[in-house]
Amino acid sequence: MFQFIRKQIHDHLVERKIRKTRLVTKDGHCNIKFGTNEHHNHFAFLLDFWTTFVEIRWCFVIVLFAAAFTGSWFVFGLFWYLLAKSNGDLEVLQNSSGSQQMKCIENIHSLTTAFLYSLETQTTIGYGGRALTGHCPGTVALLIIQSLMGAIINCFMCGLILAKISLPKRRAKTVTFSETAVICLWKGKLCLQIRVANLRKTLLIGSHIYGKLLQTTITPEGETIILDQVNIDFLVDAGKDNLFFVCPLTLYHVIDKSSPFSEMATDTLQQQDFELVVFLEGTAESTSLSCQVRTSYLPREIKWGYSFLPVISRTKDGKYRVDLSNFSKTEAAATPHCAGCFHKEHHKELILQRHGREGIDNMGFDVIDLQESVDVTETGD
Repeated sequence: MFQFIRKQIHDHLVERKIRKTRLVTKDGHCNIKFGTNEHHNHFAFLLDFWTTFVEIRWCFVIVLFAAAFTGSWFVFGLFWYLLAKSNGDLEVLQNSSGSQQMKCIENIHSLTTAFLYSLETQTTIGYGGRALTGHCPGTVALLIIQSLMGAIINCFMCGLILAKISLPKRRAKTVTFSETAVICLWKGKLCLQIRVANLRKTLLIGSHIYGKLLQTTITPEGETIILDQVNIDFLVDAGKDNLFFVCPLTLYHVIDKSSPFSEMATDTLQQQDFELVVFLEGTAESTSLSCQVRTSYLPREIKWGYSFLPVISRTKDGKYRVDLSNFSKTEAAATPHCAGCFHKEHHKELILQRHGREGIDNMGFDVIDLQESVDVTETGD
């Protein structure tokens, strides 16, 4: 029992360590923090206030929504109270004389009634108990200002909520990558493979895929470059751009001599220190908004000598069926031990195929069958 608990704690600590060392998490968030405030200009965020409000969390948006309306009602309620007090409307009830002073606002007797009048004015409720008399020009001007400010707040908050709801990153939640990547043979080539699936029936138009290999390198001058980026090209059967993303796709990266994986092997892969970040970009068909989906793979999440299980089948009535239960499942596959071994064997096969048609010692000498040579000699005699 204690060993099981100890193992669970160890796995949890390892997972936390891995999560901290990732630059891009599995769900696409960037794990980066600015350590100093020397170049952290908060005023720049205020200038770009719209982007700042769109990117804040929903809890802050709800607080901002409530504070914007309640605050405006209270501020204008103070203005209505001050106008009524300066005109003497609050003292009319205490005046016992027969002649009464002309009021600016009917039925405002305290700060509470002034707040209620402000709320009724800005929300256009109009219960009828409180109203302007029209005898004070200042009240007319304040009514116009509050009506305009209320319309501006309404437009801003509605636009902010609509913009947050329609953010393209919400569409990215319905695009998923396989939990692991595999390295195996594909069409006679050694390839790194990744799967990606679109969980919606609507397509991503103009989709294209690419990757970045992040690792720490040292230049010939002795400079250490942290998070050095190397381009990783991915493709499918039909290319790498304008993917027909109607069903799960398997992405391939050919491990040739120019690939950064060419010097790795099955026993040295887990000892490497890198992070493979994969990007998928496209335009949502229903909203015409561009979105980007990201994920990353560490060396422990890449399986050498495995291939993905099939996920697409065809039913008896001719329909295509996608089995997402096999989306990230793999099986062992015959794979060369290392990329260098594969390239050497492939080079030997090419030489043997070429020598089958040409001479071995002399490339200009044709190899003929021995029996054919004997027949020619006998004919000559």
